[in-house]
Amino acid sequence: MRGLLVNEKEVKELEYVIKRELEELLFDFTDDRIDHVVKRSMEERYDILFKLFSRVASPRECLKYIRSKQKNIKKSIDS
Repeated sequence: MRGLLVNEKEVKELEYVIKRELEELLFDFTDDRIDHVVKRSMEERYDILFKLFSRVASPRECLKYIRSKQKNIKKSIDS
């Protein structure tokens, strides 16, 4: 386990950077041109970023970046 000491301004910057990455990933998940292998690695990245985001953001902010179950169900049906 590692620790990180950041001030409020740095927390806001972390939130901003992670939000942009999550938004880009969520957008790319809808792109049918992306191969399933690539999407699998995108999902791993999404999980890591979302867990990190949930540590610095409010629960209300986290709700905006949760993937819907409907998309996950469609994904498993298509596979």
